[in-house]
Amino acid sequence: MAARKKSEEPSINIDEVLTDEELKAVANESEPAERKAKPEDGPRTVVVAEDEAVNRMDLVAMLEDNGYEVVGQAANSEEAVELTRKYRPDVVCMDVKMPRMDGITAAGIICDENIAPVVMLTAFSQTDLVKKATGAGAMAYVTKPYEESKLLPTLEVAMGRFAEINDLLDSVERSERKLKETTDQLKETEEKLKKAEDTLEERKLVDRAKGLLMDKADFSEQGAFRWIQKTSMDQRIPKKRLAQAIIAKYGDPKPSDSGER
Repeated sequence: MAARKKSEEPSINIDEVLTDEELKAVANESEPAERKAKPEDGPRTVVVAEDEAVNRMDLVAMLEDNGYEVVGQAANSEEAVELTRKYRPDVVCMDVKMPRMDGITAAGIICDENIAPVVMLTAFSQTDLVKKATGAGAMAYVTKPYEESKLLPTLEVAMGRFAEINDLLDSVERSERKLKETTDQLKETEEKLKKAEDTLEERKLVDRAKGLLMDKADFSEQGAFRWIQKTSMDQRIPKKRLAQAIIAKYGDPKPSDSGER
């Protein structure tokens, strides 16, 4: 009898379910694409945005003399944004006073798109201008006239801060991704557990109802199970509810009822 019931009833292998989840987690695990770093021995790339041609030429010469590669030169802010999007340099040198749009606005666009760190170039050193530039996302600023002793360290600091921020963002992104995957897996596991519990409860009720039919109505075990199954399908009644009805009708009376009798 036990062997027949085992063959007719579904089984749940918890170890197999867990193994599938582990394999799924490994298969779906994907780290966000790392930003491509320049070779350590390669030159740092720069986009220079300066509307005054003489100042721009001087700045480009200073940068190239110190091993930087100037990949783009812009005479206005719109061109600076486009060159930055095109070349994705290591750093952008952006003058504050620029045609078409001011340099701080252009810096804000570049920083919002997280393309490159921006160092503002300005002839002014007012506190409100510095706050406005940093508020737009600029990493640092240098006042004119440009001096190597000030400009070069500022560029390196800006690039270092930019790298640190993006490393932190990557870490947060990975953590959020893993948290979501874990949450989804937990929800899926809870749903499977609930389904397994419901299935186990239904199976116990059906087994009890089957036994009552065998005892009270002289069914064979196979006949009782087939009757429950067929009635459930024909009447569109869940087997759990049908089993509960059978138990309510044929089950043993409650202790309180026995006492009253």
